Amino acid sequence: LEFAQTCGYPLLIKATAGGGGKGMRIVSNAAELKRALQTAQAEAQAAFGDDRVYLEKFLPRARHIEIQILADQCGQMIHLGERDCSVQRRNQKLLEEAPSEIVTDDLRARMGDAAIRGARAVGYESAGTVEFLLDQRDGTFYFLEMNTRIQVEHAVTEMVTGVDLVKEQIRVAAGLPLRLTQADIQIRGHAVECRINAENPENSFSPCTGKVERLHLPGGPGLRFDTHIETDYVVAPYYDSLLGKLVACGNSREEALSRMNRALLELRIDGVHTTSAFLRFIVNHPLYRQNHFDTTFVETVVRPPLPVGEA
Repeated sequence: LEFAQTCGYPLLIKATAGGGGKGMRIVSNAAELKRALQTAQAEAQAAFGDDRVYLEKFLPRARHIEIQILADQCGQMIHLGERDCSVQRRNQKLLEEAPSEIVTDDLRARMGDAAIRGARAVGYESAGTVEFLLDQRDGTFYFLEMNTRIQVEHAVTEMVTGVDLVKEQIRVAAGLPLRLTQADIQIRGHAVECRINAENPENSFSPCTGKVERLHLPGGPGLRFDTHIETDYVVAPYYDSLLGKLVACGNSREEALSRMNRALLELRIDGVHTTSAFLRFIVNHPLYRQNHFDTTFVETVVRPPLPVGEA
């Protein structure tokens, strides 16, 4: 209560031991705090075996911007620009792109510097991602968390920088020095990634199971599909719902989005519900195309009546 009065409402309660939207509650006023705290702690305990939580300032209309870094065991550290991960549902990412259309060269430099200073302060080594929330009103950015691993969305950074992040992570783990300096990192073109999940968007993104009866993957220049599934693959209830990552790149954001639209049309995963038609709706949404979106975009703007058979 003391911290809440100092920081001011709204606040966000977050579990210390995990992510993915578990153990998170928005608190609008003091009357809600005690109950929300108990609920968040119970959910955190069930999900992570740890009921510890913390409070932070809640930004209702923020952009979720993250900085990819590489750090070796010799003290060298660089960043590879940003990814915009603002399109989410239930605090989990659906679509990512690099670079972000809202990030200027100056802001990229300042966020990159902040990411490196934070990682250096804890003696970090390996590939990692420092995540921020960006207040679109005044350009202020706030530290959110650090993911000390390769992330699902690392592919868009690879596409626009030409750097194989997995290979570089393995080299660092082997004790080898970075082969790249900050001056070597050049961002070329634009890349977009859609997470193809076994979920039903028409039913609150509920997870779906079943057998992949037919699989047809899109092809062509500027496309990449990272997946583990094949025809007759059984989607079980025991694991994450992610089936694959569809990535499109181009010389411009418009070209990358056009390629993504075509790729989503070509992609066929029959036998289970997926998010592909919903993602195509987002990719073609006028506000998304015009760069007018934030972390509330799916909940407040995108409510499409999906055509039957396209879920």
